[in-house]
Amino acid sequence: MNTYMENQNTVKHNWYIIDAEGKNLGRVATKAATVLRGKHKPTFTPHMDCGDYVIIINAGKVNLTGNKLNDKMYYNHSGYPGGLRERNAKLMLEKYPEEMVERAVKGMLPKGRLGRQLFTKLYVYAGSEYEQVAQKPVALEID
Repeated sequence: MNTYMENQNTVKHNWYIIDAEGKNLGRVATKAATVLRGKHKPTFTPHMDCGDYVIIINAGKVNLTGNKLNDKMYYNHSGYPGGLRERNAKLMLEKYPEEMVERAVKGMLPKGRLGRQLFTKLYVYAGSEYEQVAQKPVALEID
């Protein structure tokens, strides 16, 4: 008996939507990363893009536990001397909620070519409005 390996011709990509309002950031990110990767399917193939599309709405209303709002830091470097920029989670949640959720999900995806390809199937919106209405996404509940 051989192990079933999915190929590009047999992959069916579905659309899912996650409402992040009042949910913990890590729980939302792990659920999104699992669906993007395709690990929720019985036909999961590790070296292929067999995952689904994910839309995350209400990213601006995501919850952070403990004192992470003030203590968690996000770093960027421009590549120039003295070009380090650091922002805490409170500022990120106020000004860049989409980037905050995207960074959390991206860190849970594989590194390399496959991870970059999977990341393109993630759509994050700060409010409840989203553009992919025509795809009829199915609501995904987070426990």
